[in-house]
Amino acid sequence: MKQILQNMRDGKTSIVDLPVPSVKRKSALVQTCNSLVSAGTERMLVEFAEKNLVSKATSRPDLVKQVLNKARREGLIPTIEAAFNKLDQPMALGYSSAGIIVEVGDGLQGFKPGDRVACGGGGFAVHAEYGVVPQNLLIHLPDNVDFESAAFTTLGAIALQGFRLAQPQLGESVCIIGLGLLGLLTAEIAKAAGCQVFGIDLSPDRIKLAESMQVPCTLRTGCEETALNFTQNHGFDHVLICADTSSNDPIDLAAVLAREKGTVVAVGAVGLNITRKLYYEKELDFRISRSYGPGRYDPVYEEGGQDYPFGYVRWTEGRNMQAFVELLAQNKINLKPLISHRFPIEDAPQAYELITGKTGQPFLGVLITYPQKTETNPVRKVEFAQSGQPTGSIRLGVLGAGNYAQAVFLPIVQKSGGVTPVGICTASGLTASHAAKKFGYQFASSTESDVLESQDINTVLLLTRHQQHARQVVSALKTNKNVYCEKPLALNADELSTVETQLQQKDSPLLTVGFNRRFAPLAVQLKSYFSGQSEPLAINYRVNAGFLPANHWLHDPQQGGGRIIGEGCHFIDFVVWLSGSLPVEVSAQALPDGGKYHQDNCVINLRFANGSIGTVTYLANGNKNFAKERVEVFGAAKIGVLDDFRSLELVSENKRQMIRSRLKQDKGHQAAWQAFMGAITSGGNPPIPYEQLIAVHKACYAAVESLTNGETVKL
Repeated sequence: MKQILQNMRDGKTSIVDLPVPSVKRKSALVQTCNSLVSAGTERMLVEFAEKNLVSKATSRPDLVKQVLNKARREGLIPTIEAAFNKLDQPMALGYSSAGIIVEVGDGLQGFKPGDRVACGGGGFAVHAEYGVVPQNLLIHLPDNVDFESAAFTTLGAIALQGFRLAQPQLGESVCIIGLGLLGLLTAEIAKAAGCQVFGIDLSPDRIKLAESMQVPCTLRTGCEETALNFTQNHGFDHVLICADTSSNDPIDLAAVLAREKGTVVAVGAVGLNITRKLYYEKELDFRISRSYGPGRYDPVYEEGGQDYPFGYVRWTEGRNMQAFVELLAQNKINLKPLISHRFPIEDAPQAYELITGKTGQPFLGVLITYPQKTETNPVRKVEFAQSGQPTGSIRLGVLGAGNYAQAVFLPIVQKSGGVTPVGICTASGLTASHAAKKFGYQFASSTESDVLESQDINTVLLLTRHQQHARQVVSALKTNKNVYCEKPLALNADELSTVETQLQQKDSPLLTVGFNRRFAPLAVQLKSYFSGQSEPLAINYRVNAGFLPANHWLHDPQQGGGRIIGEGCHFIDFVVWLSGSLPVEVSAQALPDGGKYHQDNCVINLRFANGSIGTVTYLANGNKNFAKERVEVFGAAKIGVLDDFRSLELVSENKRQMIRSRLKQDKGHQAAWQAFMGAITSGGNPPIPYEQLIAVHKACYAAVESLTNGETVKL
């Protein structure tokens, strides 16, 4: 399929061929008929992408600060690599479309193949021949609503949400500042609601268009007298700012035009330096509209398909979209005068030349059109010409190609060599295609069976989200493929048992988990320093993990497993490895969450069979300006301190040694991968003994259990 992508590094807007994405749970695969180009959001993205690196940095000082902090923590080289990788990621453009459902996912309610729908949401209703759209962002289309009009639905919902925030009554006066596409949609909505509408804009052409749509209006210059005369000098009940400018003029003008105790709503992106005197003297109510309604930016609503109760949240994101479609069906809004341009998907870059002002042509509603295909089996695998990549006996397939995969692991695989890169699969197909071309793989797919069932692949690298790991590990092992699985191996005891049973099968392929820290060069030196002694060790691992918002997927027990299972397993594994023994007892305590945290400020205590003890102090309440990890080991009159994998201090009776890694933090990713490759090619044992893999995960589950019931758990 064809899709419009924006490269944030070089600023190029391009049309690429990608695998058709796989439908997800509570979602539908929609064949797009029309999509609307946003002259606001998309223009800003394109203009930012076209800036050089210096200009990008100047316009986003917050991101520069993040980069500098990362460089202090992890070193200059990995920071530069991570920054350029981030810029190299293609960005899908578009958030408002309409089309026909061709497939539905499990759990989707009220929709079926063949349904005509309007679609919303960034990352979902994209400019592509096909898109996967979740339940709450799909709206049924009445037969009398055409696809061109329906493509405006998301922007219409934005206008409707801003209008609702003002809470206007029948017959009240509404002034709209900015008569672009958003402003004219708002004017149509206000007229349909029985309000007296007046508009203001800088452009004579837009004033002329608004007048043709029966909207009284005037140019900005000297507008105050004309506008106030419209209200018989009482002032407007409501002023809706739909302009797109960094200037504060619309904010000040709104205050001048509003009546006492009136309402001002910022719908567009405008300067927000409010002049206190103007707003204070009239006691104005100022509000900012957040996109297209409650549910926006909530992954549980948008991605998970969980709706808000109708009686408590009357107008959600989806219900605003539905209301706009109903206005279209009732012919209360006429969008045809607002469509200024139509571009076939093949010519889409011209649309961005237009909205960024390069052509100098006026525009308003810009639509992308798509050829209507009748194929019953959308193409979900795209093959690429060979690029002379080095080959090896390890024929690799990859599941997952997110930021971690492309920034960290796939470059390591490429650098290590000895691998024939065969295929990459992601559900969206977008990241799979980008990664396959970047790292020299033979195909990209959106169907995992293309990797798991391929006869050309004998090794699978799993870089998917946590809830997929156990199932994909078992599937790969059953098809006789070696598996390198990013942590964790399983989210619960039942999943772990399934993996353990599969490993017990005769001639099972090799499995390892990405517990890379035990392979880090400084970590290996630390363990070697304490080897050969009979005394048990006391190990303390402090982790400044950092805060994650409540809606982060890692907190979700079904997706991420929570932070202890999803990330804390790294640190528990490291302590298990250093101790040289298996844990026999686990206890854990946490600080009160206070409605902010998720049992991720905790201390986990482990007792081992050889008498060693370990403590993992995992904290989300710290600050990322401080080093993330510190390990202290005491035993047999020796002390070892590993600080953030940048320095190692070794202290004994007569000697103190400091070993540093100045330019680069090395957490052992490459060494872990190379150990796995070596085990495959030599027919040796797995790099991490299976009994340790199983014991580490059981210790994680025990820690969560102890946090829940306050008791020590014996293993």
